[in-house]
Amino acid sequence: MSQSSPSEEKIQNLLKTIPEDPGVYQYFDAEGKILYVGKAKNLRKRVISYFVKHHDRAKTAMLVRRIADIKYIIVDTELDALLLENNLIKKYQPRYNIALKDDKTFPFICIKNEHFPRVFHTRKVVKDGSRYFGPYANVKMMYSLLELIHKLFPTRNCNLNLNEESILKKKYKVCLEYHIGNCRGPCEGLQTESEYDKSITQIEEIIKGNFGTVLKFLKQLMQEYSGKMEYEKAELIQQRVESLENYQSKSTVVSPVISNVDVYTIAADDESAFVNFFKVMNGAIVQGHTIEMKKRIEESKEELLQMAIAEFRQRFHSDSKEIIVQFIPEIDMPGVEFTVPQRGDKKKLLELSERNVEYYRKEKERQQSLIDPERHTKRVLATMMKDLRLSEEPRHIECFDNSNIQGAYPVAAMTVFKNTRPSKKDYRHFNIKTVEGPDDFASMEEVIYRRYKRMLDEKQELPQLIVIDGGKGQLSAALSSLEKLGLRGKIGIIGIAKRLEEIYYPGDSMPMYLDKKSETLRIIQQIRDEAHRFGITHHRKRREKGTIKTELTEIQGISEVSAQALLRKFKSVKKIRESSEEEMAESIGKAKAKLVFAHFHPPQTAPPP
Repeated sequence: MSQSSPSEEKIQNLLKTIPEDPGVYQYFDAEGKILYVGKAKNLRKRVISYFVKHHDRAKTAMLVRRIADIKYIIVDTELDALLLENNLIKKYQPRYNIALKDDKTFPFICIKNEHFPRVFHTRKVVKDGSRYFGPYANVKMMYSLLELIHKLFPTRNCNLNLNEESILKKKYKVCLEYHIGNCRGPCEGLQTESEYDKSITQIEEIIKGNFGTVLKFLKQLMQEYSGKMEYEKAELIQQRVESLENYQSKSTVVSPVISNVDVYTIAADDESAFVNFFKVMNGAIVQGHTIEMKKRIEESKEELLQMAIAEFRQRFHSDSKEIIVQFIPEIDMPGVEFTVPQRGDKKKLLELSERNVEYYRKEKERQQSLIDPERHTKRVLATMMKDLRLSEEPRHIECFDNSNIQGAYPVAAMTVFKNTRPSKKDYRHFNIKTVEGPDDFASMEEVIYRRYKRMLDEKQELPQLIVIDGGKGQLSAALSSLEKLGLRGKIGIIGIAKRLEEIYYPGDSMPMYLDKKSETLRIIQQIRDEAHRFGITHHRKRREKGTIKTELTEIQGISEVSAQALLRKFKSVKKIRESSEEEMAESIGKAKAKLVFAHFHPPQTAPPP
């Protein structure tokens, strides 16, 4: 381990002497407190990069300014560096390192190092030669497994010292557990240690997920009992086989040929990353867990995934030779193959893990929004500002959508979101006044001009973002109005095309595609869909009003009130046309009913002779 003095000059000198080997580096402040731990394939290149490049993120720049001392540890391989880095972070919890938001102590299944070993769960690992399996993130699964084990292979639960001498001297007597069938009485020599150890071997196989080996053993034993005509014992073994097969069928989620495989998926935002882990044995998920990792500086998805892999492999004592991932991490792990499946059962397994990590992430967000809604809103707005390349958070968003049918009754709708939520009291309808025929571009230009001309005249607070439902054409039309009002460049504006959810920016002919699962796209889609719904509702009302006017109120002597009365009763113009004069008279009187009936049933003129 190498040290340097706190002075900047000596730090610069130390940078020249750092080796190019794989290893772990540690940064300390002037008081000797550890600030950051990192790993590198090439220590020298990695450490020097902190001091020679410009850092966009404030936290990284602050870290570099505070570094007063550097220490490093050389290791043999990059994998060793990754594992050492993980252990040092957990030990010292440096301020600028990823924080693992998971302080749970998970239980293990222990096979005790003793004569006639007990099998039980524990949260305390004692290095006395006992064998520990786990830890189990799903405690319910562990209890189900222990229940199955004790049902298949009765084992003792007492803590007696069952050495050979004590048994020969008849030092102990069987207890209630023997009489109810939960133990076979090794304390009185009713079960030999070799027979007991055979059960322990099968228990280990079950814990490891090797159900096939145990089923084969039990079926052979069942045949032996049948051959000896010990049918009661054979029936008991048959029941155990059925219990094991039933447990296995509930656990299997993928092809049985997939064995001893780890699966990792990651989902990340600006503040956190979430990583899901599955361990698969013989087609069954035997372990699964998700952790949250709080970002501190500019950690990439690749770095976060590497850290999670190191953490899970140590925590769950995994020795899998194959790891299924969404992308190949840049780390060399001898004897381990990384797989990015494109189809088949492994792909389904990866998708299952992705669904789990997304569910976990959304649940965390939901909890945060309930506990601290303002913090949740700030995080979402910060994400939107970054995703949409805005100069300020879009706390006030307005969205516009046009509605018309073949140019008839053209209207536009505006919906408003404030702090990521609908503000329905601010929704507005616009009847198009200056445009003739179906011209979406001209209609959009008119509506945008009218809306923001009025806001300027009334000195209202302008939105930070305008969303136009449409592609480049509608966006250009809206920009034309903003230009006339002197607002271009002062308000963020984007267009969203429905077909592929393409995002268009002013002056950029190429669209941007947001992640389909991103919160930014979800909010844009929500406000766009609200505008569409709000516009369609208004358009339908106008259309219905126009239908009354053209079909009924054009009949001389029939007012709009009479037309409405007929529609309330008959529901449509078609049914009015098919009704008798007497039926209409019940709603509008005989005189008006005669006029309406005559309109729809004009007298037939006789053909010329």
